[in-house]
Amino acid sequence: MAAIPLSANYCGVTLDFRHEYDGRLMKQIERFRLQSLMEREREQFVREHPKSKAMFERAGGSLHGGVPMNWMTKWPGPFPVFVAEAHGAHFTDLDGHEYIDLCLGDTGAMTGHSPEAAVAALTAQAGRGLTFMLPTEDSIWVGEELKRRFGLPYWQFALTATDANRFSIRIARQITGRPKILVFNWCYHGTVDETFINLHDGVAGPRRGNIGPPVNPTVTTRVVEFNDVEALERELAHRDVACILMEPALTNVGIVHPAPGFHDAVRELSREYGSLLIIDETHTICAGPGGYTREHDLDPDIFVIGKPIASGVPAAVYGFTEAVAKQLDEHVKREDCDTGGIGGTLAGNALSIAVMRATLGKVLTAEAFERMIPLASVFAKGVEGVIHEFAMPWHVTQLGCRAEYLFTERRPVNGQQAADAADFEMDQFMHLFALNRGILMTPFHNMALMSPATTMGDVEHHTEVFREAVQQLTRGESTAAGG
Repeated sequence: MAAIPLSANYCGVTLDFRHEYDGRLMKQIERFRLQSLMEREREQFVREHPKSKAMFERAGGSLHGGVPMNWMTKWPGPFPVFVAEAHGAHFTDLDGHEYIDLCLGDTGAMTGHSPEAAVAALTAQAGRGLTFMLPTEDSIWVGEELKRRFGLPYWQFALTATDANRFSIRIARQITGRPKILVFNWCYHGTVDETFINLHDGVAGPRRGNIGPPVNPTVTTRVVEFNDVEALERELAHRDVACILMEPALTNVGIVHPAPGFHDAVRELSREYGSLLIIDETHTICAGPGGYTREHDLDPDIFVIGKPIASGVPAAVYGFTEAVAKQLDEHVKREDCDTGGIGGTLAGNALSIAVMRATLGKVLTAEAFERMIPLASVFAKGVEGVIHEFAMPWHVTQLGCRAEYLFTERRPVNGQQAADAADFEMDQFMHLFALNRGILMTPFHNMALMSPATTMGDVEHHTEVFREAVQQLTRGESTAAGG
């Protein structure tokens, strides 16, 4: 790849840098133009959302930062949109604007908002009782369906995938007698303390922004780059790793696919060095009704999933093999099972399990995925077409019914490459540009998720808006015929 010196430098900032790639001139965005366009989008957002602005100012009197959860302050506008109602793949804000929702609660509403079957189950169960600390018939149906879909024989319930991951780590430590876990650089597993660790120039240390870690995570965790088999074996060779906790593909730093043979190597090495393998499918359920695990015939010891499996009602599950179940039974005495750090008063409550049954049985079905995944392919093809038309050094990556565009032409093969390619200013602009034109993307990076209610029209509208954004960023310099 040869660089072409067609750049102008202003105060150390490259304003118009082009380089040759695949026989074409690839353009970088002029930063001063990006900032000017972003200011225009912010002004438009404030002008068109007076009710959300008023609500945000009111919220500042009782909610820290004016929001119910701290990261909601990171949305790209001066304040977040306040939602009035949502149905299917659309929602409406307090100012009456309707949006195509491609964020879908960052997978929590992957089912679409308030699917009919889930609402019916919720309503019916609410009239019969919400939580009992006792099982219901629905729990058996759900357990049998989880076994059928994901292949592991035994299941337990939690309220979030974070909790399910924590419980799974405890089980692994108890069974193996080992203190540490292993994760991959820039992984995502909710708010599990042990996972807030990064490699900094190859040296492990706390992840930036980690709030009040109980200990330095190097005490509890080993970390290696995704797709690095050599590093994985080196760390497992210490024989102090109770479990490998991994996403089948990285999803929260941009989508990073596993290299061919990587999962086989992980499974082989985990067995060789005596570590359990935990696969967290909370995001990668987008790969199909059985998640990435069934689509690619993976073989975990423990399997975790949360977020969408109860249509947005808090719920999560973790399943494990016959061997894990047997060893767990040998280590846990009945008189201690309520104080072992696993479970919770509301875990496995009747309401969440009833909605889980409806979601698994009638919403996130194989037929739904047969619609959702092709829509993601259309989304990716539309974005790729615009990228090629304007010769942008970007790419789009698909994972099942999820797709994301990143502002680099080279596809990252590990978490650090994906993190290094991040462009916060571009992420914020593209997100706000889409929002001002009726599309909500996943926050903080430009990822789109298809639901059973998403339509071809929704996807095509995104392609139009994406093209408009790129056209404005490049002053309309298309490389298409006649452009």
